[in-house]
Amino acid sequence: MAEATIGIIGGSGLYKMAGLEDVKEVAVNTPFGKPSDSFVIGHLDGQRVAFLPRHGRGHRIMPSEIPFRANIYGMKMLGVERILSASAVGSLREEHKPLDIVIPDQFIDRTRNRVSTFFGDGIVAHVAFGDPVCRELCDVIERGKETLGGIEVHRGGTYVCMEGPAFSTRAESNLYRSWGADVIGMTNLQEAKLSREAEMCYATIALVTDYDCWHEAHDAVTVDMVVENLGKNADAARALIREAVSVLAREPRTCGCGSSLRHAIITQSEEISDAAKQRLSEIVGKYIG
Repeated sequence: MAEATIGIIGGSGLYKMAGLEDVKEVAVNTPFGKPSDSFVIGHLDGQRVAFLPRHGRGHRIMPSEIPFRANIYGMKMLGVERILSASAVGSLREEHKPLDIVIPDQFIDRTRNRVSTFFGDGIVAHVAFGDPVCRELCDVIERGKETLGGIEVHRGGTYVCMEGPAFSTRAESNLYRSWGADVIGMTNLQEAKLSREAEMCYATIALVTDYDCWHEAHDAVTVDMVVENLGKNADAARALIREAVSVLAREPRTCGCGSSLRHAIITQSEEISDAAKQRLSEIVGKYIG
C-alpha cells in the first residue's frame, strides 16, 4: 500500500497541513487497532506525504489514549520512511522562550501506562536507542529555520515525556531542570521508539507554548495565551515542515535508521510463530521468512 515516503504527525494546534493538494483520506486498520484518525494523503510542493493528527481531529484523544503503535505501524503500511513530528511543549530553560522551536536529540521517559514496543507475544527484539532521533532528518529541519522570519530554533536538547494529562508539580519541574532537561511534553517518546523499531527516520519539532511551572512568570500564563501561541507555533511548524519536505524530496536516505532491526531480533527464527510473523510482517518481513 505504498502511498507516501514522508509522514507528518501533527500535535496540539496542528490538526491539518495547509498546502496539501490532490488530497484523499485513507483509513488504515493495523494489527494494533485503528490509528488516531484517517491518514490525509496529498502532495506538498509536489512531494507526496501522509499527514496524521495524533489527537484526532477536534483533539478528542488524551496523550495516554493515543494509539501509538497503530499510528506508527499505519505509517509503515503506507510506505513512509521518514516522519516529521510536531508537538507542543513547555520550556524548562529560560533561553527556550515561548514561540521558540527546539529540535531535541534525547528523551527521558516518565510515562507509566503505555506500550512502547511492537515486540512481545513470542518475538523479542532490542533496538539501539542511544541516539533516539535521526541526525540527518534533524539536519534538514534545522536548515529550514531561515524561512521562519526570526523565530529562534534551538538544535539539540532533552525532551521529558510525562504521562499527563495533568501538568507537572513545581517539584517535578525543578527536578527535570536539575537533570538538564530542556522541554517537557506528553507524546513523542513512544513515537520515537516505535519509529526506530519500524526502521523509519524520526525527528521532533518541539513548539514551545509557555514556560513550565518552575518559572516565576508561569502563574501569569492563561489558557488564552497558550491557545494564541499554539496558533502561532502551528504556522511556524507548517513552514518548517514544508521546507523540510522540499529538501527531503531531493535527498536519499543514507542514515542507519532503515536497518535498525538487522541485528536486533534475538528470537530464533524457528521459534517465532506464524501469528507473530504475520502481525509484524511490515517490519520484520525482510528478516524473517
